[in-house]
Amino acid sequence: YSRALPDARDGLKPVQRRILFQMAQMGLRPDRGHVKSARVVGEVMGRLHPHGDSAIYDALVRLAQPFTMRVPLIDGHGNFGSPDDGPAAMRYTEARLAAPSIDLTAGLDEDVVDFAPNYDGREREPIVLPAAFPNLLVNGASGIAVGMATNLVPHNLAEVIAAARHLIAHPKAETSELMAFVPGPDFPGGGEIVGLDGVREAYSTGRGSFRLRASTTVENVTPRRKGIVVTALPASVGPERVIERIKDLVQAKKISGISDVVDLSDGDSGLRLIIEMKSGIAPEPLLEQLYRLTPMEDSITINAVALVDRQPRTLSLRELLEQFVQHRFQVINRRTAFT
Repeated sequence: YSRALPDARDGLKPVQRRILFQMAQMGLRPDRGHVKSARVVGEVMGRLHPHGDSAIYDALVRLAQPFTMRVPLIDGHGNFGSPDDGPAAMRYTEARLAAPSIDLTAGLDEDVVDFAPNYDGREREPIVLPAAFPNLLVNGASGIAVGMATNLVPHNLAEVIAAARHLIAHPKAETSELMAFVPGPDFPGGGEIVGLDGVREAYSTGRGSFRLRASTTVENVTPRRKGIVVTALPASVGPERVIERIKDLVQAKKISGISDVVDLSDGDSGLRLIIEMKSGIAPEPLLEQLYRLTPMEDSITINAVALVDRQPRTLSLRELLEQFVQHRFQVINRRTAFT
């Protein structure tokens, strides 16, 4: 289980934890220069994680992608990919720790967590990071283990911290009380959640599903013609995939009323996909067709499985926050005893 499921305390899988720990050991802090990703991968593979370099680099890339992580943990330099395209090879990209990772790894030299021998017994590695913020809820996680899968969605950092503080002040708080602070997921790419019943069920039981759709507005593209402007897409859906699907539907005559699709996305203004409509076409019925037939609407399943005492458990929102709060109490007690 442990390779594919995150720990409920720091929200990390072993390969992610080893990457962050090794980068902290190498002194790759946010105020210092980037180093080649290949160097980081080599150090992690040689010292802590004796598996394929591609698996390690894939994990490193995900930790650096702002469209994957709500709070990226690695500051990447170079082409780290997009929802449509993969990253450049590790010999071309560079990396260092992002500022939030300092909060995840701070205090490792103060006996705040237990260490265990690495694969050959020559080095020691932490079995969990001190984790000064609830990383599992903030950044989410996904993975498939033997006979089970996990899929946790990302949340807003300020909302999750507010809920954790409320739980500390009111240890018997119910999930419904905590949902006043955490009303729903917060995806890095945006999008609009359709119906909160599935979210409430997931927060109460650890399992649930909901639909996430693109954020759109109707604007005048030309003085006589209107267009649907897409400014956010569901998680892991890129504009190229949507354009390709729309073109296929138009050619197959399954959808009509679209004259052109233009992608004006860039690094400054973010996603901007314009679906130009023919004259006299009503936008509302066309939008419903696009939601139904293209990736502009997607079903998201929450399956909050994480490791508690090295055993997989399905956790509610309250239980996830409890695991983090208990972990922080232990870290602070051990740090106080050490000093």
